[in-house]
Amino acid sequence: MIKRQKASIKSCIIHKVGNKFNGTKNAFSNDPVDFDEATYNLMLPYLLKPFVSVAESYRFHHHSDVGLNEINTYSDQLFSDDSDFVDLSKHIVTHLFEQSNSAQIKTGDVLICHFENVQYEDYFTDAIGIFKIENKTEFFQTYLEQNSYDILVQKGIQAKKVDKGCLILNTSDMEGKIVLSVDNNTYDTQYWIKSFLNIKYPDDSNQHTKNCIELCREFSKEVLQPNYGGQEQSNFLAKTVDFFKENEIVNIETFKGEVFDEENHIQLFEDYKKIYETDNKVLIRNQFDVSEIALKKQKQKIKTEIKLDTNIQIKLDVDAPDASAEYLERGYDDEKKMHFYKVFFNAES
Repeated sequence: MIKRQKASIKSCIIHKVGNKFNGTKNAFSNDPVDFDEATYNLMLPYLLKPFVSVAESYRFHHHSDVGLNEINTYSDQLFSDDSDFVDLSKHIVTHLFEQSNSAQIKTGDVLICHFENVQYEDYFTDAIGIFKIENKTEFFQTYLEQNSYDILVQKGIQAKKVDKGCLILNTSDMEGKIVLSVDNNTYDTQYWIKSFLNIKYPDDSNQHTKNCIELCREFSKEVLQPNYGGQEQSNFLAKTVDFFKENEIVNIETFKGEVFDEENHIQLFEDYKKIYETDNKVLIRNQFDVSEIALKKQKQKIKTEIKLDTNIQIKLDVDAPDASAEYLERGYDDEKKMHFYKVFFNAES
């Protein structure tokens, strides 16, 4: 989603956030970090690398007025005048602290950075990064004492991936400021995405593609597999992926006509779609542009395995929609009183 080759850190400060649920307090720095060259060269890619491969963006949200969204307001102030960088960073940490309403929410280090020259699409922009480091790793440290080396265990931050982070870009579209987010500790996702940042997906092709494929995946799992078996489920998912790959624009009526062979399956899909939209509070558009980024990400989540109760699994290729119908047959053996699958092939590979 971004490119970081020309990016730089203008300002960075580190605070510690507590948890009001268990009584741990915040601890604030009064000055930004003064990086040495080695630390800076390691820190910059560590902070920005997670957002290079992020497929989806968010927009700030508020139930009455997005101007009342705290992080949206603080980032606006930082972009317009960063002379109050230290004080505003403390406000951000205080807001994060106020969202810790559970004992499972961890304390940690909070890094707040002002980046310059972050490339988004074909232009460069400033960005505000907020990162929470929750997990530290034990490592061995050797040291010299009285002409002999000794060793001790210390705890530190692994320079591999951030636990939680967001990147707020100083650029907007019709739905607001563009926000990227990562969260590698998924036990408290409501805390970071909704409570702290209060962000939502925009109404764009990424979201439409994601919503529709998730609908199809759940329909295959909850309706097709229990009633018609794993082969029918896998065949439908493969046809769904193929349809999205072959069409730049998805029309739901055309989609149903191409992926379903049975009229009653179309009716089952329409009935399930209404329930799914209500339960998940989403609207599946009747027509939308396909997002290749979202399709690639959703395709990775699709499992086309037929798991049998005899400890055998048949794995089907989601990119070969005709293979299941042509080379796999399902039947019933009267002698053994068991179902079976017959697989046709020319050679083992």
